[in-house]
Amino acid sequence: MRGVFLDAMTMKLEELDTQTLINSLDHWNFYETTSAKQTAERIAGAEVVITNKVILNRALLEQASSLKLICVCATGTNNIDLEAAQDLNISVRNVQGYAGASVPQHTLALILALASRWHHYHQDVMAGRWSQSEIFCLLDHPVVELAGKTLGIIGYGELGQRVAKLGEALDMRVLIAESFSGEKHPGRVPLAQLKKESDVISLHCPLTAQTEKLIDRDFIATMKPGALLVNTARGGLVDEEAVADALRSGKLGGVALDVLSEEPPPASHPLLANDIPNLIITPHNAWISRESRQRLLDGVVRNIETWKRKLSL
Repeated sequence: MRGVFLDAMTMKLEELDTQTLINSLDHWNFYETTSAKQTAERIAGAEVVITNKVILNRALLEQASSLKLICVCATGTNNIDLEAAQDLNISVRNVQGYAGASVPQHTLALILALASRWHHYHQDVMAGRWSQSEIFCLLDHPVVELAGKTLGIIGYGELGQRVAKLGEALDMRVLIAESFSGEKHPGRVPLAQLKKESDVISLHCPLTAQTEKLIDRDFIATMKPGALLVNTARGGLVDEEAVADALRSGKLGGVALDVLSEEPPPASHPLLANDIPNLIITPHNAWISRESRQRLLDGVVRNIETWKRKLSL
């Protein structure tokens, strides 16, 4: 039985224990990256394909006559034509919960950075401004105490819940937005209330037709003046031109993003301009702790082993 990992570079496998993965099938081919032109040839003859971000559309799946299982080395499955896979009797399995420690940690770091402005103070120190100061400290960038402020969480799955607990540990008041599904949950508040009252908004919802560009000009206009925005979910949740303009105008006090709508971003991306104040962008690495990646890989192996057991029944 043959397996193919199409974009192994996304996992940096040399840092992980891969033996159980290697032992899960008779033969593996590992490719660091796979272009759209290479995909059909590489999945031909394979029963199992692992992909993180490589797209598997209907045309590709129809050509892959041996393919029985697609393991998405991630939570999101938007790169797979799920309807085609079902039509062709190809199982698709993802992995959930692997980044339950890493992403909240990164989210908290971004919130703290925006509030404390340490990134700007570090730049000042390295530029020699502290050495040239007439007093013992620098006070050029306003620092915000988070205690007593309001943290709004949009998306209250495992990650949103953990970030809420971290906010509470900082003595923040936490508001949870009502579910986009319309399902009622005690204690949650309408989105209109959350955006008006929150000093910090953190996004943890999936990207759907309902949430695409959720944070647009109208949303920002009704946010608290000077509020902070953090997105470690999906880049498409944010209207990036609107965010850039809101930072330049001072409507938003700061924004930290771990995700963009296009990854990697082109040099011309509107948020890569050098005139945008108090913007932090990290390269989609909230999830990449070694421990998180090992849990993800172990989850892929469990999916393969579960599938194999079903075959033997």
